Amino acid sequence: MLPFQTIGEAEASLGRNLTFAETLWFKYSADKSDNFLYCHNTIFLFVFYTLLPLPCAAAELLRSYKIDRFKIQPKVRNNLRRMFKCYKDVMTVFVCAVGPLQLFSFPVVQAIGIRTGLALPSVAEMFWQILVYVLVEDYTNYWLHRLLHCKWGYDKIHRVHHEYTAPIGFAASYAHWAEVLILGFASFLGPLIVPGHMITLWLWMILRQLEAIETHSGYVSSTHL
Repeated sequence: MLPFQTIGEAEASLGRNLTFAETLWFKYSADKSDNFLYCHNTIFLFVFYTLLPLPCAAAELLRSYKIDRFKIQPKVRNNLRRMFKCYKDVMTVFVCAVGPLQLFSFPVVQAIGIRTGLALPSVAEMFWQILVYVLVEDYTNYWLHRLLHCKWGYDKIHRVHHEYTAPIGFAASYAHWAEVLILGFASFLGPLIVPGHMITLWLWMILRQLEAIETHSGYVSSTHL
């Protein structure tokens, strides 16, 4: 929640006029708690994992040759029932595991100093912070993923993710609840090391979701070339 009642107070505190983006942020966040703003990550999670896989799911059902030629495993077909079951299972894990984690992790967000106030970060600041997040997440995710491929980790946890041998966008987070939390730590480690603004955290989590859905889409993309 911002410590200002009016835009005038905010401008007086900063010693300058608010930018257009800062004005929008003030109007949206001024009367909202920091905890509520942090919970937007969970909202984004549900919305993006519901909507973004839909185009590829539609392509899977339509079976157009023009689209199928980009499919990595063109002979494998996922029907609507199987895709809906995948979506339902993923949402169940989100509700039962990710949702509670979001609530209990807010004190950590406060402790490390992820801020919600003004001024907003510059584009350059956000770029360099997200670059750090990408590098940290990629490195940590690799080693955690290797750990999950050891015999105990695979048999007890990771095998669930590999039930979809021909992945679809909905299966990006189809996994044992423990794996969702373990690999989620890799995504949060960057902001833990280099904390920034809440908007930067939002953008990073959105980009991470986009990347996960795209790489599990089942279709050729820049990451497969």
